[in-house]
Amino acid sequence: MNAAAPKPSTPLLAVQHAARLFRLGGIVEVEENGRPRVEAVAAEAAMDESAGGLLARLPRGSVLALTGQRLISLGVGAQPEAIYALPLGRGNSAPGAIAMLADPTAPAAAGAARLLADVARTARPAAAAVIELCKLAGLLPAAILAPEGAAIAATGERRATVSLSAILAHRGLSAASLRPVSEARVPLADAEEVRMVAFRPADGGPEQFAILVGEPERQAAPLARLHSECFTGDLLGSLRCDCGDQLRGAIRRMAHEGAGVLLYLAQEGRGIGLANKLRAYMLQDSGLDTVDANHHLGFANDERDFWAAAAMLRQLGIARVRLLTNNPKKITQLQQHGIEVAGRVPHVVEANAHNRGYLLTKARRSGHMLGPEDIEQQPKARSNGARLTVV
Repeated sequence: MNAAAPKPSTPLLAVQHAARLFRLGGIVEVEENGRPRVEAVAAEAAMDESAGGLLARLPRGSVLALTGQRLISLGVGAQPEAIYALPLGRGNSAPGAIAMLADPTAPAAAGAARLLADVARTARPAAAAVIELCKLAGLLPAAILAPEGAAIAATGERRATVSLSAILAHRGLSAASLRPVSEARVPLADAEEVRMVAFRPADGGPEQFAILVGEPERQAAPLARLHSECFTGDLLGSLRCDCGDQLRGAIRRMAHEGAGVLLYLAQEGRGIGLANKLRAYMLQDSGLDTVDANHHLGFANDERDFWAAAAMLRQLGIARVRLLTNNPKKITQLQQHGIEVAGRVPHVVEANAHNRGYLLTKARRSGHMLGPEDIEQQPKARSNGARLTVV
């Protein structure tokens, strides 16, 4: 392999640096126990015609790593959680072919299945780490890996070196590093007695925010809501989801009770990022539901974790909450990370004609505490129609 690039001083910074390099089309070397294991580039770096030079410099034996979820959507028998390797050779190593295989919204992506041959599950831990790095970078979960011990020929691209263990531990370490950096009073339309606290991780990642209504830290078990950011719903008023109504409804509920804490988490699109959420919307417009759209992109139903939420609550001095949710994953994860959930409070908003199918999918396929029959028995959803319990 080429000489290793200088590494940032901490594992957290090394992972963030590598993720940024992936977004820029750079080469990342993953090492294990101080030894180089594999060099990789994100598949998105090879998905346009300008990447032809990069693909020509791949060493013989390079593979395209894809998730089991992506392969299942292409009609290949696979285990959803596993990572698989597709040898790159004549016919499937052009930029357009990489795009067809990795991105179901790419032109001619419907023909990707004909490019599949000799797909094998990979036992290399480095492959799973590289896919995780793609997710941390907000990219499609697909990457090109050189054979172990081989190098991707460089012509000036930026390079980074990062350890496998640092990538796999990054989410938890980043959450644990969150620290409050500023606080101010921010009166809101639905609650005037509000403070906002900004938390910043040590890796330079996105800030996360706590919205404190009243003084929840003085209550034994305040009302709490874990709200993942939603640019389209929260800011633009999108009717495709219920996020904006959830956000404002939760704050109104807390104001009515006199106190509560809403954690505004940097987890757009259930953890897949805004660009990938828009890809999922394209797939939904072609007839897929929200779960299948994520699977076609190579993601799980829900890529979020709630380590950061638990860390923020602890630093706010809140160890016990009543959780405003119907999502059992939020309850389970908070408890796993040391926050006691004293009770669950259902969240009720109104459905509309654009998000009815989305709500049905939550009930039927995402494990939410809402029976599909409760939705089916309601009148045809309108913007001012049935009130549905959702998360």
